[in-house]
Amino acid sequence: MTHHPRSRKLLLLLVIGAMLMPACAYIVLPEEGDLSLGAVGEWSAAATHIAQTAGGDLRIELAIRNDTGDWSAMQAAAGKPAVLKSGSAAPVECETVMLGTGGHRLAPGFQMRGYITGTKAEPVTQFLYVECAGGEAGPGSTLSFDYAFVTGQYNYYYPENNKVEATLEVDLDAIAADLEYPLAEPIEGLVQLPGTGFTAINEVVLTLTGVERTETGFTFKWQTENPGEYPSYVHIGIPPVIGEDGILYGLYESPDITSVPITPAGDKAEWVTEAAVPEDVHGGYIMLSVETGKQRLFANYAVDVSGY
Repeated sequence: MTHHPRSRKLLLLLVIGAMLMPACAYIVLPEEGDLSLGAVGEWSAAATHIAQTAGGDLRIELAIRNDTGDWSAMQAAAGKPAVLKSGSAAPVECETVMLGTGGHRLAPGFQMRGYITGTKAEPVTQFLYVECAGGEAGPGSTLSFDYAFVTGQYNYYYPENNKVEATLEVDLDAIAADLEYPLAEPIEGLVQLPGTGFTAINEVVLTLTGVERTETGFTFKWQTENPGEYPSYVHIGIPPVIGEDGILYGLYESPDITSVPITPAGDKAEWVTEAAVPEDVHGGYIMLSVETGKQRLFANYAVDVSGY
């Protein structure tokens, strides 16, 4: 039986398609226990102050706000300048771009204007700003920059889950000098109070049982209660605190690094963490990460300690 050339061509395509199908039909399933919603929006930013530096550069101070609808960390693209556009003048590349959350995940609806960097022995407050050499912010000026953000739970093994790259443009005519920090848009059920029990890994319940305001910051007393038949660890790192000044206090490190006591089967364990927050800064919220579902997978909670 002789095949028509067109039939032979169709048969060949079908055979090739069948051979490639196993390689193409690869479906990526969500990580077990990772219940992140993913991003439904992006981050926003506002200029809070614009002035010339002593060296004659244009300095634009900024606040950033998490409008993703989920817990999120963001960072300006490394090595890429921001771009200042002003009227008919040529765009100016701004090489100094200090924008991000410092590695921390910020609760949805919260906004900030700085974080802590440096070392534990010598912490430094990193304010968020852009500097443009030779730049001028005339009427109608805008500032744009590329950035990336991640949303949802923190997974140590897959830290860039739900990563999104985007560009943010800021209207420099609208100076937001009177922003209220840190909670810009209340979300029902988001903020918890001390004493709330959080279900952690292996059904262990974590509770913030005590809050003490000191001259140097906060001391938090934590308790875990293990209903299971086996001992368990629950890592929470050193939870940072964001205050009414919009600064996120606490050096970032992966929350699995800090040692915690083991919680025996059918028993409890207690320990304390500290957050260095200036005595005159009030209105604080803990950005709490709790090992949940499986090892090194962390859910996030906002805990209100503004009354202390």
